[in-house]
Amino acid sequence: MIAPRPGVRVYLATQPCDMRKGLDGLAAQVQNTLRADPFSGALFVFRGKRGDMLKILTWDGSGLCLFVKRLEQGRFVWPPIVEGRLRLTAGQLSLLLEGIDWRRTMAPKTVRAPQAV
Repeated sequence: MIAPRPGVRVYLATQPCDMRKGLDGLAAQVQNTLRADPFSGALFVFRGKRGDMLKILTWDGSGLCLFVKRLEQGRFVWPPIVEGRLRLTAGQLSLLLEGIDWRRTMAPKTVRAPQAV
């Protein structure tokens, strides 16, 4: 598993995405729906309607990268569906990628709730 680097900006698209989209379709969604720059180096995380697959789009300095993960059992824990995006920490993303309920596993003093952006 590739771990996100500390301090990276992570944005969750809160509404379900068409998982048939590739690099160009997701980059367009970042620009049009999330109102962000897909070439900023941030990680943009998308989930489909079923909730068992997610895609991460990022710019690594030389090109766009698309990472895909599908859970064989269960679903990814996702915040309530609202308009826009939420910001997560790199630690919260790591938990999300493992299929762990990232909202419950961190001690209350260290929990930083996702920020609506």
